[in-house]
Amino acid sequence: MQRIAIKDLIPKENVESVFHVKYIAVAQGRDGKKYLNIILSDNTGDLESRSWSGAEEIAQRIEKGNFVTVKGKTNIYQGRKQFILKSIEGISKAEVNMDDFVLKAQRPVDDMFDELVTIVTGLTDVYIRDLLKEILADTEIQRRVKKWQAGKTIHHAYQGGLLEHMLGCSNLAVKLSPMYNVNVNYVVAGAVLHDLCKIYELTDDLNVEYTEEGKLVGHLVKALEILDRFAYRIKGFPYQTKTHLKHILLSHHGEYAYGSPKIPQTSEAMLVHLIDLMDSKMHTLKAIKRTDNNVGHWSGYVKHLDRIVYKDELPFHAEYLEQDVNIKKTVPKKTEAPAKGAMADALKNFKV
Repeated sequence: MQRIAIKDLIPKENVESVFHVKYIAVAQGRDGKKYLNIILSDNTGDLESRSWSGAEEIAQRIEKGNFVTVKGKTNIYQGRKQFILKSIEGISKAEVNMDDFVLKAQRPVDDMFDELVTIVTGLTDVYIRDLLKEILADTEIQRRVKKWQAGKTIHHAYQGGLLEHMLGCSNLAVKLSPMYNVNVNYVVAGAVLHDLCKIYELTDDLNVEYTEEGKLVGHLVKALEILDRFAYRIKGFPYQTKTHLKHILLSHHGEYAYGSPKIPQTSEAMLVHLIDLMDSKMHTLKAIKRTDNNVGHWSGYVKHLDRIVYKDELPFHAEYLEQDVNIKKTVPKKTEAPAKGAMADALKNFKV
C-alpha cells in the first residue's frame, strides 16, 4: 500500500492509506444517532473524518495517538475536505515512517541555533551576554530547544518551532530596538528566554500535552528559576539587571487577561511583548496557509483567530500591464442644435 498525504487527497476517489489519530470522539447528530468524529493527520495537515456506523465499537479499540490504516472516500463538505470512513484498523508504530507524520521547521535546527548564538555573542552587556551563553550551552537545554515546539496546537506547533520562534523574535529585537531607542541587550534576552521553559511545560510526543510542571507551575514562573540558577554562576551578576530581566519575562503576555502576572512597565518589556505577539500571529497565518485543506483561496474558519484566512499570494506587478490598443472607443453621435429664427419658421411648413 502506498501512503497518500492528506494534501494530495482528491475528492470522490477511494483511498486506502495510513494516518495518525489526532482526535477521536463519539458525537451525536441532530437526529439522535451517534457518529464517530475523528481527526486524522500527517505532516501535511489535518483531515476531519466521519464514520456514520459502528462509532462506539471503533472508539473502544482506536485511541488518540494511534496509527491507523483507513479505507474510505474524500468528500467536500462546506468547502473543505472531509473523509468518510468505510473501515479503520490500528497498526503498530514500528510499521510507519515517523518522518511522514512529524511536522518540522523548514530550516535545519542546527543552522537556526548557530544563528541564535551569533546574535547573543554580539551583545554588548557583558552580564546579559554571559548569562545567555551559559543557558544556551547547557547540554539538556540545547537538546530540548532544538526539538520542542512552542505551543500545543497553534503557536509554532511543530518540531523545532520553539527555536524558530526564539530566533525570529531575536532578529526582530536586533532590528527594532534601535528604531525605538531601547536597550537591545534586554530585548534580545527577552526574545531568547520568554518561551524557553516551554521545554518543561510541554511534552515532545507526536501528540503534545502539558506536563505536570506545565500545569502546576508554567513557563513564566519556570523562566525565573532558570534565570536565577544561571545568574548565580556569574560572579557579581547585578541585582538590578536581573530584576529588569525578570520583569520582562513576567510581563511578556502583555495583559492580565492573558495570564500575565505583570503588564509591561518598561519600553524593553513592551517591545518584547509586541515582538512575541507579532511573531506568533504571523507564523500562525503562515501555518494555516501551509496546512489548510480547504478548496480555493480561503481557509476554513479558524476559531482562535475568529476569521478565515486568504491563502494565496496577493497580486504583484513589477511592470505596468499592457493596454489593448485594438479596443474601439465609442464616440457619441453629434446632435444638431435645432434651427432658430426665420429660416426655422419657413422649414416648418416645407413639404416635398
